[in-house]
Amino acid sequence: MARDLDRLIRGASLNGYVDLVKTLGVDPRPLLRKAGLSARLLQDPETLISSDAVREALNLAAQATGAEDFALRLAARRSLSNLGPISLVLREAATPREALDALCRYRKLLHASLLTRVEDDGDSTVIREDLLFSEGRPTRQSMELAVGVMFRILTELINPGWRPRKVCFTHAPPRDIAAHQAFFGRHVAFDQPFNGIVCAAADLLRPRGTPVPELARFARDYLESALQQRGSRASETCREVILALLPGGRCTADTVARHLRVDRRTLHRHLATEGLTFSALLDEVRREIAMRHLRGSNMPAAEVAHLLGFSALSGFSHWFRAHFGCSVTEWRKQATG
Repeated sequence: MARDLDRLIRGASLNGYVDLVKTLGVDPRPLLRKAGLSARLLQDPETLISSDAVREALNLAAQATGAEDFALRLAARRSLSNLGPISLVLREAATPREALDALCRYRKLLHASLLTRVEDDGDSTVIREDLLFSEGRPTRQSMELAVGVMFRILTELINPGWRPRKVCFTHAPPRDIAAHQAFFGRHVAFDQPFNGIVCAAADLLRPRGTPVPELARFARDYLESALQQRGSRASETCREVILALLPGGRCTADTVARHLRVDRRTLHRHLATEGLTFSALLDEVRREIAMRHLRGSNMPAAEVAHLLGFSALSGFSHWFRAHFGCSVTEWRKQATG
């Protein structure tokens, strides 16, 4: 059951999908049926649906309509109000950064397979987005929707004319990036090491007027209760730390345990209750990252090796052959072909 919850997402994630597909001249009903969904199911924004089905529905719509920017068109219809009770907490935050931290805290109630991390880097703040891997399902549309919605939220929290310093995607660029530049601004880059948004740290510290805590208190109590009921599995928390530490080559069980403020034996014991070991989880995350970059981007193998924490390409090549049964070049040709 816990594993199933990792793959659920609010029906509001496809808000506007039916109307958008229709305006592009396509009947949405066959697309939804093929993805295992229905228009009636999407009428209640709080209904939990499969994130894999959402990815499939987005991919099918982009293919059927010929709109490479389908996810951005859908994101353009979003606002804070689409987040349900969380929007009340965000609106009453004193600064955009406070609102962003609250969004990260309650993120799993919106989209359990989306991982969001906020990192400070000098005078910049980096908002990274990762999707739990799903074999055989392209992530381009799902990721562009996630980053697009985050951008819409930030513009509402900061100001409508706000623009980030950079927007990054790990996948290869579309045939025409004009739609992406029109949506995000000029600084959009593809084949990058991560998906997400880089913004000026000062932009997130702007006061948002006088907050009225009473308005958000009921919503926060409700969300905390829902968060406790959902729980947090050790593997989920461990996965997020692994994703953060891998590129630096510092991802050992001891290092992860220190970040989680437990000892190594406690970490192993928590993972064992889920039938996992640290090395198995580490390899799982590495496989997901490797497949995503090698299939969806033009990033050189040496750069992929660095993202997976390997100091040399030879070590990555040896690991890759052991897990995939072929060389990086052979797998990439087969996957992209």
